Amino acid sequence: MKLKVYVDRMSQPSRAVLIFCKVNGIDFEEIKVELSKRQQLSPEFRSINPLRKVPAIVDGRFKLFESHAILVYLASAFPGVADHWYPADLSRRARIHSVLDWHHQNLRRGAATFVLNTVLAPRLGLPLNQQAATEAEKILISSLSTIENIWLKGDGRYLLGGLRPSIADLSLVCEIMQLELLDGKDRDRILGPHKKVQQWIESTRNATRPHFDEVHNVLYKVKTKLSEQRSRTTLPSKM
Repeated sequence: MKLKVYVDRMSQPSRAVLIFCKVNGIDFEEIKVELSKRQQLSPEFRSINPLRKVPAIVDGRFKLFESHAILVYLASAFPGVADHWYPADLSRRARIHSVLDWHHQNLRRGAATFVLNTVLAPRLGLPLNQQAATEAEKILISSLSTIENIWLKGDGRYLLGGLRPSIADLSLVCEIMQLELLDGKDRDRILGPHKKVQQWIESTRNATRPHFDEVHNVLYKVKTKLSEQRSRTTLPSKM
């Protein structure tokens, strides 16, 4: 049976799983779960993932959720996946897991919470929380510094000094791409000082083209709509 991948392309980890499947030629069926319509709360999806979050996969009778676990499974279970994504060498695997474990309590906690409480909350029927946004921005900036000074330390273009991307690169870059939704000034203020991070994002994008941009296209469209909305609200009124 064909692999089923349950995703919302507005979800950072969903995009990472989709790009991975496409880059590695994994045959799959994309099943959309629109978070803005609360489709993750349906009884049908709850039978796939009782935590009611995306992404999730069904491979035959096997069900799995949590994006990092999914990426590890896909890299291990499907033939033809290049070794650099999830190396057979156990010490290199362990280092990749150290980045993935760090991701959720640091970069994701900062980036996702900041974007939610500055941009996305109204689209999901939620109120903006300025205090949460302020706290998240501090975590986000600290996380970007950690990536720049620790995880990107070395001669390689990728995390942990890698010469080619791993599942950790893909997961973290998709997380940071959510910052595209911010006002341009906010994005430049936060990401601008981190030149090495910007170069790494571009390297990961280039390594996964054309799938990277195709999967992120929905994000770019929302970015355009938000920019147009901001322009209308700042236009001077006519007398």
